Amino acid sequence: MPGTNLTREEAQQRAKLLAVDSYEIELDLSGAQEGGTYRSVTTVRFDVTADNGAESFIDLVAPTVHEVTLNGDSLDPADVFADSRIALPGLLKGRNILRVVADCAYTNTGEGLHRFVDPVDDQAYLYTQFEVPDARRVFASFEQPDLKATFQFTVKAPEGWTVISNSPTPEPQDSVWVFEPTPRISTYITALIVGPYHSVHSVYEKDGQSVPLGIYCRPSLAEYLDSDAIFEVTRQGFEWFQEKFDYAYPFKKYDQLFVPEFNAGAMENAGAVTIRDQYVFRSKVTDAAYEVRAETILHELAHMWFGDLVTMEWWNDLWLNESFATYTSIACQAAAPGSRWPHSWTTFANSMKTWAYRQDQLPSTHPIMADIRDLDDVLVNFDGITYAKGASVLKQLVAYVGEDEFFRGVQAYFKAHAYGNTRLSDLLGALEETSGRDLKTWSGKWLETAGINVLRPEIETDANGVVTSFAIRQEAPALPAGAKGEPTLRPHRIAVGLYELDDDSGKLLRDERIELDVDGELTAVPQLVGKRRPAVILLNDDDLSYAKVRLDEQSLAFVTEHLGDFESSLPRALCWASAWDMTRDAELATRDYLSLVLSGIGKESDIGVVQSLQRQVKLAIDLYADPAAREALLARWTDATLAHLRSAAPGSDHQLAWARAFAATARTPEQLDLLDALLDGSQTIEGLVVDTELRWTFVQRLAAVGRFDETEIAGEYDRDRTAAGERHAATARAARPTPEAKAEAWASVVDSDKLPNAVQEAVIGGFVQTDQRELLAPYADRYFEVVKDIWESRSHEMAQQIAVGLYPTVQVSQETLDRTDAWLDSAEPNAALRRLVSESRAGVERALRAQRADAAAGQ
Repeated sequence: MPGTNLTREEAQQRAKLLAVDSYEIELDLSGAQEGGTYRSVTTVRFDVTADNGAESFIDLVAPTVHEVTLNGDSLDPADVFADSRIALPGLLKGRNILRVVADCAYTNTGEGLHRFVDPVDDQAYLYTQFEVPDARRVFASFEQPDLKATFQFTVKAPEGWTVISNSPTPEPQDSVWVFEPTPRISTYITALIVGPYHSVHSVYEKDGQSVPLGIYCRPSLAEYLDSDAIFEVTRQGFEWFQEKFDYAYPFKKYDQLFVPEFNAGAMENAGAVTIRDQYVFRSKVTDAAYEVRAETILHELAHMWFGDLVTMEWWNDLWLNESFATYTSIACQAAAPGSRWPHSWTTFANSMKTWAYRQDQLPSTHPIMADIRDLDDVLVNFDGITYAKGASVLKQLVAYVGEDEFFRGVQAYFKAHAYGNTRLSDLLGALEETSGRDLKTWSGKWLETAGINVLRPEIETDANGVVTSFAIRQEAPALPAGAKGEPTLRPHRIAVGLYELDDDSGKLLRDERIELDVDGELTAVPQLVGKRRPAVILLNDDDLSYAKVRLDEQSLAFVTEHLGDFESSLPRALCWASAWDMTRDAELATRDYLSLVLSGIGKESDIGVVQSLQRQVKLAIDLYADPAAREALLARWTDATLAHLRSAAPGSDHQLAWARAFAATARTPEQLDLLDALLDGSQTIEGLVVDTELRWTFVQRLAAVGRFDETEIAGEYDRDRTAAGERHAATARAARPTPEAKAEAWASVVDSDKLPNAVQEAVIGGFVQTDQRELLAPYADRYFEVVKDIWESRSHEMAQQIAVGLYPTVQVSQETLDRTDAWLDSAEPNAALRRLVSESRAGVERALRAQRADAAAGQ
């Protein structure tokens, strides 16, 4: 039986057999305040190419199917409905009409039609999340991206509520909302958002074009909704994308809805984008958080063209959807007039590419254009390769073909395939046409092979320091054990930056930049011969290509002393990223990485880089440091976080970041006393406002070290009786260092399936504390006893949270590796679960190598 899976071959066969014309969907959500189930009536009109008598199926996940009528004939649901499919026998050649009446279920998992009750007003709030295969949880659908159709929704909702969908919102009649049909779109980007939402409205206007804009959130968040800032970013995106794409925004309105308990960052529903409502900031956040939110807003707006207007034929081109949206959103931030974040490529190099490099060194590494055999494959493929490596490669492609040529090709692509479906070859063909470049070889090496290259400089100088030879060596390391494919050398378009320390300013400035193609094992760079060797030679300057970069010995020594002195943020970020990569690869000991960070972080102006370094140092000490040296390193780091907190400019982003870093690792009685005193107001630090979110950060640390118990946690929740407060309290309770607290947290997640997705995630986050290894040790065996049953009995999102979050990552030992291997050999997990567990195992294996390197460095 298929369960809820669908194979690529089944989808291809269905697409050959039929073409879908329209859906009419009636939903009775009048009982949404109480929950349970709701009536769903779907009428689908579709054409069949085969002779009379052909068979197919339509997808539906529902507790009960009441009626199935095909071309006027009633079919017995008991005969035709099983698993997630309704069989369609005896189809007619030409037009067919199907009507399905079912009871569908509200969810609390963030999949299908999610229902949430706000503890502030006790009102229910609904939203749909359909990517990848969850429209079938709300209405009967041919659930694959290449069977596009029009969708006409009729929704009955409780009186006084609002209903938002892909089409403009109509005036309701007797609490019934009848929407106009959508353009032809895929099932996974249809949407309904229903509830007593608060809204703010505006319009984007230019040259006679007028697009209504809406922003929505729950009323309990309305006081924090900075709609002007959100509209500003949105308008910058409209301006930049319409110019670059030379194609007007393709839908009738553009709503952005900040919704609760959202699993992802956002979702590109056509004209009705849903965004996690943590992006409505209740407390002070750093500019890095605003930058990430803006990138998310622009990413989803870019999808309106790339993904919604033109959609992939099958999920093996998922990467192209996501990579294109990522690349263009960051390019927009960097180049749009008036943007607050012209340094966005620094953020990309520092965070996105670090994610990609990590993903590409896991046993699950795969080509950018992955082989997606079925829905199970794609559900675990929203990863660092699909988003960040793909975007990195697109950035290189732009450098390779030229930016103007790239966007001319994109413009032709949109015009040729509007409201249709495509494959990668359609885009590459358009780019070949505008650039004159043959992209078949490039595509084969970059998009159809797995793994990462390493670029190293090879330099010789004479006695006077004049360069006599310079070349770039490209390496293709062996793929991780278990990965498919062979190491591949690739063509790279890179820049080489030559940097000198300016005596007057004390800054490292770029004296010269050489841009060139690197191909094969060794590429000579004759432009450097005869020049005096600079202080620093930086490969892949400007971050044009996707590769791990190493510094030569002399450059590394200079950068170690002067990393914070680069005038520009991007070369700093590239050097920071290289150092972090060397630490993960056990080429740089954790203690040396800590010294490097402490020597340079005080000069780092980019707040996003500072926060990444703070997270990376903590992770390195927790997992990569020699266990015998860990406590001393933690003490050194914590002392530094407190010193930076006290010296940071009052009220600055840096001060807030250092407050959070200090709270994450405070350990001595004096340090914990300070957290307690900051909470009760008996001590203050000038400029530091201990607001709601920062209070919870302090409370969670005090709970994790045993200072706070249920009384203090409940008292804090009384101050913040909101959905966010409920999550934070759940984290604090699970973080307490007692066997009883751990048992209670484990039972709430593993033994019960009642927790909503966001609360389950919060409990898991509190349960796993890196300084509670002994307390958590017994749960390693329990994990392997239950994880397969969890995977088979829970929804994908809920099961993935558990499979990844409760893996014994903090038990860094050969025993953990052996236990994992034994489970992988005996449990026969499906491919998706095997992948997730294998990835977690690889993290423990990497940590063991790094711990050995750190121990050797300390001898």
